Amino acid sequence: MAKNLYDVLGVKRGASKDEIKKAFRKLTKSLHPDLNPGDKKAEERFKAVSAAYDILGKDKKRGQYDRGEIDESGAEKAPQYTQQPHGAQGRGGFQDMGDMGDIFSQMFRERQSQSRQSFAGQDQRYHMKVSFTEAALGGKKQVQMTDGVLNVTIPQGIEDGKTIRLKGKGQPGYGGGPAGDALIQIAVAADPVFSRDGLNISLTLPITLYEAALGGKVEVPTLHGMVGLKIPKGSRTGQTMRLKGRGIEIRSGKKGDQMVTLSVQMPEVIDDDLAVFLESWKGKNAYDPRKKMKSTSYA
Repeated sequence: MAKNLYDVLGVKRGASKDEIKKAFRKLTKSLHPDLNPGDKKAEERFKAVSAAYDILGKDKKRGQYDRGEIDESGAEKAPQYTQQPHGAQGRGGFQDMGDMGDIFSQMFRERQSQSRQSFAGQDQRYHMKVSFTEAALGGKKQVQMTDGVLNVTIPQGIEDGKTIRLKGKGQPGYGGGPAGDALIQIAVAADPVFSRDGLNISLTLPITLYEAALGGKVEVPTLHGMVGLKIPKGSRTGQTMRLKGRGIEIRSGKKGDQMVTLSVQMPEVIDDDLAVFLESWKGKNAYDPRKKMKSTSYA
């Protein structure tokens, strides 16, 4: 082992907790026995790095180490003794040597225990892109790992940026320690129709001029397929209608709604019949939708 634990991790004595943690993760990832089969030097260094972090990674132990209260193995340092004059307590210096022998025996046992210590495996991080409907409805997907394919269950209603934790699916442990976890961060792709606000979803629904004027029933896409929606007579662009319970549903059973915003679309071509009709209608039913704007003065 190096002269001090900071050398083992390759950091300065005044390194921050994050710097120590970062150095530990980097070293254990490269020195892990599974990545260096049969390499005794790598295995020994892996043990030394793990033992060093066990002390420097904990505020209390690090303080004791920095003050010289414990050594590199984590054992308390033996107190300094001065030899008594011959005849003191009947045995003089021989009594001191006996005490020191007991202390060294204890230190040896602690070192042996330290060398047999087990360590948990490292967590593995992955990114998974899912569609809007996959995130809303849940389902199953696969993610490619370093050692194969992992089946992942996507929880219903998961949001963009959330992380799924799969217990024990990370790097294997060492010395009988538990395996790490697989942490899968979810990225939800944008959808051409739907958008999300909490548990509610929304969309803009184009309707014709005559559907807006006369009203009627039209079909609207939802997460579970098409449903009928009644358009009120005289509807306008920007008018929003609510489909109760058609939004995102989560495990607790709580559901959001689907908000449908109407957008009145003119026909691509205004033919003569429509033009003649509108001219005739305008003459008898003219109205000014900008009347309120004209009554407001702007500086």
